[in-house]
Amino acid sequence: MQVQGQSVVDGKMSHTSIKKTIGTPGKVSLFKSFFSGLADVYGTYDPLNGRSWQVKAPVTDEVILSHLKGVQPYGVYLLDGSLIKAIAVDFDHADPFPPSEFINSSQHYLLPAYLEASKSKGFHVWIFFNEKGVTAAKARTVVKHILSEIEHPDVEIFPKQDILDQNVSFGNFINAPLFGSLVPHGKTVFLDPATMKPYPDQWEFLNSVERLDESRLDDIIELNNLTIPPVGNKTLNDVPKSENFSRFGLPPCAQKMLQEGVTHYQRVSCFRLAVHFKRLGLPYDVAVAALRTWATKNRPDDGKRVITEREIMNQASYAYHKSYQGYGCHSAAIRPFCQPECPLKR
Repeated sequence: MQVQGQSVVDGKMSHTSIKKTIGTPGKVSLFKSFFSGLADVYGTYDPLNGRSWQVKAPVTDEVILSHLKGVQPYGVYLLDGSLIKAIAVDFDHADPFPPSEFINSSQHYLLPAYLEASKSKGFHVWIFFNEKGVTAAKARTVVKHILSEIEHPDVEIFPKQDILDQNVSFGNFINAPLFGSLVPHGKTVFLDPATMKPYPDQWEFLNSVERLDESRLDDIIELNNLTIPPVGNKTLNDVPKSENFSRFGLPPCAQKMLQEGVTHYQRVSCFRLAVHFKRLGLPYDVAVAALRTWATKNRPDDGKRVITEREIMNQASYAYHKSYQGYGCHSAAIRPFCQPECPLKR
């Protein structure tokens, strides 16, 4: 995976890359917004012999710039208290199929995941969250669920813990991408999973990355009835249990969505409605027919097209081939249709 070009600080990976638009201070700031956690400690290693160690010192712009120039590697401690801005899955083998499978499964959950060639022979898959951070326990639970679905439950996840407490002061660091001396060799760079080749402009790629809110994790947790482990003395799992699902028919929010159509989140809404139809015992073909009628009422106000029949069939197929049970009460797609008289709300 050889790549001709200059240091990543120059914004290029090849002589034909897109013209750089971000200066060095902007690159450092952008990098830190993605790969940050604990501010007063970081990890590093010796590029010659691979020996790694912890550095108890502030993560300054100079530390990041040294990493990007290929002088001294930077390892990020992602876990800050109980929050993270990113989570990484470490596939330590050269086989690209498992990380690609993970990315495909993540896309099913509307969870964008990004592939990096690690410094050795393996791959990292990254998922990024907003700069406020999300609950690490929720993110780790979702990632574990996806790894279990693709039958790779033992793959390492960073951070390895849900919270820092009296028993865990720092957690474990993971080497950050874009170490300057490895970038020209196609290592520590982000790859297009369709071609397994590095993106020609890594900074343009980072600018395009989608960062998620915690509500996306809540959606996945609720739909799959996942259990969140306690964090300290607090239990994060407030999802209705499956034994309560049979008490209600089609909830008021779903009825309102069917009557009025939606303006946003068409695919998520379609998936949610299909889950309701399956729970009520409707055959798949009847559900698809109802969803086709529902789609004619949709009026996207974000410039997007109405969901297609193929997309409807795909979303319904996902819903009918898995054991989804949640009502979606925490979903951004459902909240605008939530009704005070709903028995679930009461």
